[in-house]
Amino acid sequence: MSDPLYGCIEAGGTKFVCAVGRSPETLSEPVHIPTTDPATTLTAVVDYFRRMPRVDAFGIASFGPADVDPASPRFGNILKTTKPGWSNTQLRKTIAEAFGVPVGFDTDVIGAALAEAEWGAAAGQSVAIYVTVGTGIGAGAVIGGQALHGKHHPEMGHIFPRRHPADLEFPGCCPFHGDCLEGLAAGPAILKRWGASLSHLAADHIAHEVIAYYLGQLAITLIAVTSAQVIVFGGGVLGTPGLLARIRTVVAAHNHGYWGEDDDIGHILHAPGLGTKAGLCGGLILARRALG
Repeated sequence: MSDPLYGCIEAGGTKFVCAVGRSPETLSEPVHIPTTDPATTLTAVVDYFRRMPRVDAFGIASFGPADVDPASPRFGNILKTTKPGWSNTQLRKTIAEAFGVPVGFDTDVIGAALAEAEWGAAAGQSVAIYVTVGTGIGAGAVIGGQALHGKHHPEMGHIFPRRHPADLEFPGCCPFHGDCLEGLAAGPAILKRWGASLSHLAADHIAHEVIAYYLGQLAITLIAVTSAQVIVFGGGVLGTPGLLARIRTVVAAHNHGYWGEDDDIGHILHAPGLGTKAGLCGGLILARRALG
């Protein structure tokens, strides 16, 4: 197969983004399908690809929690999730049975991390992490070109940061952990205590300092644990002007010169090199690998 065509799916909690292509440069114009109930959403996804040229393999970069173990009978399933109706959805199986071609599957953050490590802000680095901050907080790590997996996929958004002195009363809104990082710094947590998204709050609002403080702690933790060379921050909350710069400042302040010449360790934090197409390009890599 000299020049295979791939079907790429970024399966998000708000929308599914679909395209076909052979490389990042040749991806078709993405189509956005609202994430409603599984039957409606997946029917629309299948219908879209049936209208496109036949592909040789699919790659799905999905919201989680999800089963990412190829040896598991539930491989490609959404697991227990707060997204109504989506727990135990057979996402990968639905696409595989509809088209009869190989289907690669992983989390959306792993897909984005793989793509950024190959074509984006982390290209050429051996340890790269992609963090998304939006409706939830997730992160995927790529080490030597391979996704970091173990018993489950990593859930780096559910660590417990130190509380900001101006944010001691908010109990957090993670339904599982309360005031974990996701429960404190994801979009719903911002909206719940300040009544607006971060980008709609005044530039001098304390929320900017608080959220940067929490995300900076995530970054410094990931640097300490993985020795990451690049950490890419994406997601809707990171669209807030100045937020990435604030996070870099927090990281540099928390470092206290520990990494020697890298006193300003915040320089390893980057915006996505692939922009909003990081997850979709991750689907491209997963499809390519599924085809072998």
